[in-house]
Amino acid sequence: MSGTPLIQRTAMPGLGPSAGITVFMLTLVVALPIGALLWQGAEFGAANIWATINRDRVWAALWLSFRLSFLAACFNLVFGVILAWVLVRYRFPGRRIIDAAVDLPFALPTAVAGIALTALYAPNGVLGQLTNQIGWQVAYTQWGIWLALVFVGLPS
Repeated sequence: MSGTPLIQRTAMPGLGPSAGITVFMLTLVVALPIGALLWQGAEFGAANIWATINRDRVWAALWLSFRLSFLAACFNLVFGVILAWVLVRYRFPGRRIIDAAVDLPFALPTAVAGIALTALYAPNGVLGQLTNQIGWQVAYTQWGIWLALVFVGLPS
């Protein structure tokens, strides 16, 4: 075994092949679908895109989304700061449970959180039956959307 000794020429062996595989997979999974969507949009044309967007129903949906998102963000700003302050500054029984409950939306995908909240607040759901008894309907209303936005955004 005389000859040239085995010397590592880089600090990270295998970087080239692993970077190549990563770039290939990102291209396959991210860049190609986004490129296809952009291509379809370009073929659809600006006039057709504007005609699709410029409908009363679309503007109403956008207004609803932005309005409720803003209100949920304001609510989360005030109560999130208060909640964070209390959890950091004070020790009390149940503190760890509340801390874990605040982190729960991070562990759930947004779609799963929406489905779970809909199931809870539906007229036949656990909380939906209680709210219906007092005359409130939460599921499929603006209150339900706002509640979902608060739930998902509070830990942020």
